[in-house]
Amino acid sequence: MDGCGPLRGAKDAEDYLRLCREHEDPATVPKHLVPATQFLFVRKSDDKLVGMIQIRHKFNDYLAKFGGHIGYSVRPDERRKGYAKEMLRMALPKCRELGLDKVMITCIEDNIGSEKTILANGGIYYSTEYEPLEYENIKRFWILL
Repeated sequence: MDGCGPLRGAKDAEDYLRLCREHEDPATVPKHLVPATQFLFVRKSDDKLVGMIQIRHKFNDYLAKFGGHIGYSVRPDERRKGYAKEMLRMALPKCRELGLDKVMITCIEDNIGSEKTILANGGIYYSTEYEPLEYENIKRFWILL
């Protein structure tokens, strides 16, 4: 899932939180990654985790072409309820706080829901690139802050 940061490599919730802190600090982030801030979106009414969003503080070569500054995911049973749109809206001021004046955000070419989320938050289509590791066309958008 996009936007979940080091979730796949974590042994448990405590390890995941430790890894998120490690990835946020330029001194401790693994060398093949960039510093990133991870946010969990929890619905207040029932304390249910509905999604995650990650803000990458800068680019490496891969992110500059395919990944962008932001990755996000919404639980499958919580999709089509406006959570992704709200998560992205809430993340953009955090990007400004990091000193970014624009952010790149990407989605797989046929992910209409994600594209609508990006466009609803001011996304401007830039290009489509073929990502050879995933065998997917990736649409790239810029959002001016």
